[in-house]
Amino acid sequence: MGLADLHIHTIYSYDGTASVPAVLTRAKQIGLDVIAITDHDEVAGSLRALELASAYGVEVIPGIEVTTAEGELLAFNVTEKIERNLPLVETILKVSDLGGFCIAPHPMANGIGMRSLSAYSISKALHKPAVARSLIALETYNATILDRTSNFYAGILADWLDIPQSASSDAHIVDAIGLGATEFDGQTVQDLQTALQNGNIRHRKQKEWSSVRILGSWAASYIGSAITRWSGATR
Repeated sequence: MGLADLHIHTIYSYDGTASVPAVLTRAKQIGLDVIAITDHDEVAGSLRALELASAYGVEVIPGIEVTTAEGELLAFNVTEKIERNLPLVETILKVSDLGGFCIAPHPMANGIGMRSLSAYSISKALHKPAVARSLIALETYNATILDRTSNFYAGILADWLDIPQSASSDAHIVDAIGLGATEFDGQTVQDLQTALQNGNIRHRKQKEWSSVRILGSWAASYIGSAITRWSGATR
């Protein structure tokens, strides 16, 4: 049985607080087999994780959280930035051209700073066969989202669209990594990709944090990591 957290942010994101080594250390400590660092419109943290992964015994899928014109999109198996604010369909097709695949994160979620894809945008895009081959799952459990009802509605949407459902942490601090994760048969990146495509995945949930804890922990970590982020120190 493998365990993956496919939505993690580092200090390469404007709102991230964790260094890449800290993320890899935490992933190993809690038993994750595969992780994806998905910083906002940035691949530097993901590429750094690829360089370091073997020393930590964790496999890394290179990823990025792309800002599309219609909301955010997780792209995997990509090692270069993708232009911001393109239409959703065009973004997905660019990811496909790069040999990657996509997951829609926190669909329909609301809140401060949230840029989620709507049910309409997702369902409309999936009517195109080329998109359906690349947008292979919806993130229907996001462990640190403040709009908790969106997880419920994302599950309903995924059932209606008959598309696999992933779980992740969307961690912006080290301690949140793994609060939500995706179980799959096997342990490797290839096993995970096969499981995602076949829908043979399951949610792994830890005890949920309150909104106060989520915001408070992030704020404290953000302040604590300010010098590293602003100085451009080694990450």
